[in-house]
Amino acid sequence: MSNSDQFLLPARVAFHQLYFSPDRRGQRARADAVRALTTLAGQPVDTPLAASLNDPFMLRDYYGDASAEQLAKEFGPAFAQAIFRVQPGSWQGPIESGYGWHLVFVDSLIPSRAPDFAEIESHVKTAWLTEQKARAWRQAYEAMRAKYTVLLPAPPEIASGATTARPAAPGQPATPQKGTP
Repeated sequence: MSNSDQFLLPARVAFHQLYFSPDRRGQRARADAVRALTTLAGQPVDTPLAASLNDPFMLRDYYGDASAEQLAKEFGPAFAQAIFRVQPGSWQGPIESGYGWHLVFVDSLIPSRAPDFAEIESHVKTAWLTEQKARAWRQAYEAMRAKYTVLLPAPPEIASGATTARPAAPGQPATPQKGTP
């Protein structure tokens, strides 16, 4: 199918995150995250220990089905790219965001995929109809434009007699000519 890239389903990730605030911890925020990661090594995602290690965070602690685009808007593009490289099943990081440092536990990672046609048939039809309509309007405007010649008034210095404007051929701009009017 041509244009299949526009119908790709984006990669999705589900993850828990622990936040380490530079505002609260200063320069040691990243180092504290590294120490917490060592403490969490081998621990399950739901260990009570995790909640005692991080700082309060204004966003969610769990994202059940997030795309890279969504994460880039909330955390920044570097975080969004990094989380899709994390192996599911263990605490990992630290990953930097626009807010600070995070440890993440990725539950699942679903790669992007081309959907079956049946899943997107109505979207494909709508996109095709939109493209056909745009093409028809473009052709109609070009046909109308071809019937007219646009003559613009001469700029004041040309109107004074120093130069004259030669009428433009269809699709070409008018060009001033030196000489007498």
